[in-house]
Amino acid sequence: MAEGSSAEKTDANQRADALEHEMIDALNRVPLRSVLFTSGDRDPTGPIQDPLPPGKHVIQGIDPRLKPMPAKPTLMDFFKLRFGTANNHLLQSANLARKAGHPEKIIIACLLHDIGVTGFIRADHGYWGSQLIAPYVDEEVSWAIRAHQSLRFFPDESVGYKYPDMYVRLFGADFEPEAYIKRDYEKARAHKWYMTARLICVNDLYAFEPGVDPKLEEFTDIIGRNFRQPEEGLGWDDTPASHMWRTIMMPTRAL
Repeated sequence: MAEGSSAEKTDANQRADALEHEMIDALNRVPLRSVLFTSGDRDPTGPIQDPLPPGKHVIQGIDPRLKPMPAKPTLMDFFKLRFGTANNHLLQSANLARKAGHPEKIIIACLLHDIGVTGFIRADHGYWGSQLIAPYVDEEVSWAIRAHQSLRFFPDESVGYKYPDMYVRLFGADFEPEAYIKRDYEKARAHKWYMTARLICVNDLYAFEPGVDPKLEEFTDIIGRNFRQPEEGLGWDDTPASHMWRTIMMPTRAL
């Protein structure tokens, strides 16, 4: 019995690794720059030159290689049309939180916790993701997503969270988080919403359940109750995060 359980855990870990690599590959395939400007086209420190052949123009709107967005895009539109295959990781995490009986605030936080890396940027994705959603969710949710950036590097045995084996493989056994991560961990550890952020980590680590394929539509009501959809559409409203949603929508605009 014990051997079977161990084998199942090993299989789940392997699936988690495979999905992690799939997420990274998917991000690499998304066009993040103009068709006409790729790294190596020119020396950024050199003199300014007109790089366009006669009759050619840079992209200043929706990239034709990407799926078109509705006039007033919703969060679910971004999930379906911009976040790609990495959605499954977010859905698995939210589904696990739901099955554990956590309140909707935890479930929506799990659904959005990696929205920064799946839709925008990898580095410091917790901080970016928090800023991205801050105008539209409860403050506790955006704070928790920011805090999970640092908490995930530190175990908490009281809730069964251990340092992920995947991090040892990805970063090496001797890796130590930067000083700002340690600082933010200490601040988060003493915060009144600490457990909200920690539960993101708990449901993140074990979010790869074989044979489970949750659908975004299962969370429609939770999103509706916990995400303030702007009337103008994400990106076209006027908040400190609007420009980030526009960048996700039109990532290859020249300016």
